[in-house]
Amino acid sequence: MPIIADERLKDLSNEEITRYSRHILLPEVGVEGQKRLNAARVLIVGTGGLGAPLALYLAAAGIGTIGVVDFDFVEASNLQRQVIHSTRDIDRPKTASAKDRIKGINPGVNVVIHNTRLNRENALDIFKDYDIAADGTDNYQTRYLVNDACVMLGIPNVYGSIYRFEGQASVFYAKEGPCYRCLFPAPPPPGLVPSCAEGGVLGVLPGIIGTIQACEVIKLIIGGGRLIGRLLLFDAWDMTFRELKIEKDPNCPICGKNPTIHELPDYERFCGLTPDSDSEPIETITATGLKERVDRGENLQIIDIREPHERAIAKFPGAKYIPLGQIARRADEFDPKIDAVFLCKIGQRSIFAIRALRDTGYKGRLLNLKDGVNAWARDVDKTLPRY
Repeated sequence: MPIIADERLKDLSNEEITRYSRHILLPEVGVEGQKRLNAARVLIVGTGGLGAPLALYLAAAGIGTIGVVDFDFVEASNLQRQVIHSTRDIDRPKTASAKDRIKGINPGVNVVIHNTRLNRENALDIFKDYDIAADGTDNYQTRYLVNDACVMLGIPNVYGSIYRFEGQASVFYAKEGPCYRCLFPAPPPPGLVPSCAEGGVLGVLPGIIGTIQACEVIKLIIGGGRLIGRLLLFDAWDMTFRELKIEKDPNCPICGKNPTIHELPDYERFCGLTPDSDSEPIETITATGLKERVDRGENLQIIDIREPHERAIAKFPGAKYIPLGQIARRADEFDPKIDAVFLCKIGQRSIFAIRALRDTGYKGRLLNLKDGVNAWARDVDKTLPRY
């Protein structure tokens, strides 16, 4: 059954035939295929590295309606890879910047902005108006949310992910094959896989994967070979492609024979990001608060858990370097009588370091530097770079 119903198709104008002539000349597309593209409604979740090429190429292809979901603002560090935004867009909402570029490429595209954080309360209401969702997110809780919303609404999920030099792409469509949960029944432990903001990413990598996603969206609409049931793996460093076959899991909790998920769950808790109710809360300290204590000459254990290549970017004064993976086995190096302050780039991995040390039975006071080294560079020592 075609994703786009025949009754939604409209004749092409002479101007549209000219604009899309290189598509129409392809027998696999033709006039009929271009009419389907023009009638399609595609939701892009995230306008970052993956969402940028997705939006640009889908706009150029003539997708009739492009929805864009994002709540973030453009930052200078985005511009190395998020090619839909420009220097003049810094501090603008990403959705506004993306809409301008989409309209600049193709004024005929209807752009629907969802300037909000996607969550289980609003996801189904947003997704229900679209034929396809393209996942350009960079965290597991949103990936599971996108998958589950697509399964519940019966629409394809065009998936992409990137990490440093490696990328993945697939199409998860429960009507015809496996879903994301069939491949990844559970997320990795919190902190095990850093985000692009913490681990870095080759700037062109999301362009390659996002363009592959755009290609799969187009083929879903017009018909053709698809990545359903296949996971494409790309290594930009070695310039290699591999492919894995994905089987539908009959015991999948959302698309299997006897599903147990009937409404969108708490994804923060599912991904281990919500501490147990009986766990001790993480105490934080601001950059200015830490500076005041240092200036008073207080005896502190300042622990920098970043990797060596990060410390080369911005060294933190007076810090002891213990990588995240070594915290538990080096617990005897900490003095429980002295407050310990943990820091990383943005104050996320340091939370996992504190939890790892607590799990060893350590009883000393542990504080997390809020927003990490970047906050120190922003609020205390402006000679340090923010990265």
